[in-house]
Amino acid sequence: MKIVAATIFALQIPFVEAFAHSIRHRAYSDAIVVRVVAADGTVGYGEAIARPYVTGETVESCRQFMANTLWPAVQQQDYPPPPADASTGVDWLNQVSLTLPSDPAGSGRPDPSVVAWHAARTGWELALVDCLLKSAGRSLGEIVPPQRATVTYSGVITVSGIEQAVKVAKRFKQFGLSHLKVKVTGRDDRARVAAIRDAVGAEPLIRLDGNGAYTVESAIAACDNLAEFAIASAEQLIPRGNPADYARLQAATAIPQIADESLITLADAQALIATQACQGFNLRLSKCGGLAQTLAIARLAEQANVFVQVGCQVGETAILSAAGRHLAAGLPQVKFIEGSYGKLLLSQDISRMPVQFGYRGQAPVLTRPGLGIEVQDEAIAAHAHQTLRLATTSRVHH
Repeated sequence: MKIVAATIFALQIPFVEAFAHSIRHRAYSDAIVVRVVAADGTVGYGEAIARPYVTGETVESCRQFMANTLWPAVQQQDYPPPPADASTGVDWLNQVSLTLPSDPAGSGRPDPSVVAWHAARTGWELALVDCLLKSAGRSLGEIVPPQRATVTYSGVITVSGIEQAVKVAKRFKQFGLSHLKVKVTGRDDRARVAAIRDAVGAEPLIRLDGNGAYTVESAIAACDNLAEFAIASAEQLIPRGNPADYARLQAATAIPQIADESLITLADAQALIATQACQGFNLRLSKCGGLAQTLAIARLAEQANVFVQVGCQVGETAILSAAGRHLAAGLPQVKFIEGSYGKLLLSQDISRMPVQFGYRGQAPVLTRPGLGIEVQDEAIAAHAHQTLRLATTSRVHH
């Protein structure tokens, strides 16, 4: 199947409530949506979330890579239809993924400021997968078969004062959420975590996420200081860097450490496993490079007895939420799941049917063709502050 047209939209969708962690404060989604049209008229949608402090991609550099490198490569392909046999579904996903270059067109070398062009590749991969599956009347769930009927999501408490953190924690408890992740910064951690634990009681699991705000020494001290509050895991307390530093942190505490920003590529996964740097991996599609590459990392983790959680990028719309739902449902084992906030975070989502989780954080698997959602072009247009329509034969320059 040939792809004959594509459009890239840079969105700005206001949040219902601002979201903050140790690195950034966000008031709106800056998602990038890719819309492709196949030769038979089928339309597919993908989404990228560019984070310079994660993969090195900015919204603008991501858009340029999508247009100047990925679109010319996509035009040259005649994509195979999805297989009838689910056992070869991952191979098909790999086929689609391998058509998307990893380095800028014509450069001959990688960009040193970018860890990986994973957001850009994810946006295109999802659009292609959605389009090809829809054309065949197939669901992604037939390619990545669900291992569970429902997916249970976590709540996230952002960086804020103690009063606000307690307010959000109580709201999550009333909503029946059993998993909570608390953003920590190294400042007033003990008081915030103690107040949250007191507000929700002993039952909900509490995880920490530092987004690289600590040194190895201060991370060890924080784990010692907070262990009495029954911490289920601590995610990316130290910055991305030498896996040996992570291994030193994990060896010094009983709290399971989860790699997030340290886990972007397959090579990262291999290095973290080789050094026994952590007990868990946080898989995020836009960070890890799409479905095919994320599933490859998950397989490595399973072989190494490293647990996985499915995370998300703040501000994901229904497109990435749907893909994350399929990933979370299809993994053999998954410890924690995040995402699918929908209108709980966005002032308007772009799907006709809501995707956000419900009471107790539960949400059903998606079964409709493609990613399983119906994207509204008018909702995209309403929030697009930049639109790039790609020609079918010419390379785009700026």
